[in-house]
Amino acid sequence: MDDNDQIRVTPRQLRALSHPLRTRMLGLLRTEGPATATSLGARLGESSGATSYHLRQLAAHGFIEEDPEHTVRGRERWWRAVHARTMVDAKEFMGDPETSRALDLFFHTVLDDHMQRVAAFVSEKDDWHQPWIDAADISDAWLRLTPERAKQLNAELHSVLDRYRDDASADSPEAERVVVGIQLFPRRTS
Repeated sequence: MDDNDQIRVTPRQLRALSHPLRTRMLGLLRTEGPATATSLGARLGESSGATSYHLRQLAAHGFIEEDPEHTVRGRERWWRAVHARTMVDAKEFMGDPETSRALDLFFHTVLDDHMQRVAAFVSEKDDWHQPWIDAADISDAWLRLTPERAKQLNAELHSVLDRYRDDASADSPEAERVVVGIQLFPRRTS
C-alpha cells in the first residue's frame, strides 16, 4: 500500500464504514498491516465470525482486499487495507438524514479511537525514553479565524504532514510510528 493512497468515500461506502467495528478493523489493517479475522477478533474482543463478516463488508465496499503475500491455509484468509487514508467531505453527506447519521457515527468512532490512543500514551508515558517524552505533545490552540482562514490552516497542516510522510529518517533504528491528530472546528463562546 502506498502511504499516499486515499479513498474519497461515497454515501454508500460511508454507510458501510459507519459501523464502529469496521472502522476499527480498517484502522488496524492500516497501522498494523495484514491480518486474519481470527487475529483481529482476538485483538478487538470479538468472535472471528463477526470480524469475518465485517471484513467481507469492507472488501465489498473497496476498503480492503485479500493479501496475496500470505498463503491461505484452510479457511484462514489474510486481509490488507487498500488505501492509507479515508477522505470524507462532510458537505456531501448533509442533505440526507440517513447519510448524515452515518457521518456522525463515523466521526464519533474516529474521535473515540483518537482519544483512546491519547489516553494509552498518557498511561504508558513512563515506559518511553526521555527523547520521546520530550518530543510528544498534547495541546490545543484557541484561534479566532474566518472559515476561509480555518480552511487554509487545515490545508497547511496537512501539507506539513505530507512532507513528513516520506521522511528518510523513518528507516532509523530510533524511529517509531507516531500519531498526529488534527481536530479543527468552530466553538461557540457565551
